[in-house]
Amino acid sequence: MEVSVNVVIDSPKARVWQVITDIDNAVNFISAIIDLEVLERPADGLVGLKWRETREIFGKEADETMWITDSEPEVYYQTRAENHGAVYISRLSLREENDQTTLTMSFSGEAETWFAKLMSLVMSAFMKNSMVKMLQQDLDDIKNYIENQSVKSLETTSSVF
Repeated sequence: MEVSVNVVIDSPKARVWQVITDIDNAVNFISAIIDLEVLERPADGLVGLKWRETREIFGKEADETMWITDSEPEVYYQTRAENHGAVYISRLSLREENDQTTLTMSFSGEAETWFAKLMSLVMSAFMKNSMVKMLQQDLDDIKNYIENQSVKSLETTSSVF
């Protein structure tokens, strides 16, 4: 299964990158994340950053351990997770145009065990639609956080004068 969604954020790419790579604080701006714990932190850069997050999915709490496998600053980062007999790859990528940033989230899931392959066949249409909605909500949450932070900064700046 592969899906991709995007959102246009009224903010420069550098600010969007700063927020999406602030994994420690994702629980504060992505509504589906209930808890997050960083497990491993690389000495330099993002590659190797590993965390466990608890999310609400389909009305239930689910834990997932993810790690960043590849990154190009202010361009993209890619994560990997392995669970329930499948490998999940997610990528957040940025493209800036006229002080706006298009943030795209791509997701792919590859079943590895026979049971996961069977479940994938049975549930693929339902899962794909649900995954699109979940990813879009994450992107909308990021957009709202960044744009609201920008408005608060402007209000603070203008109240000084």
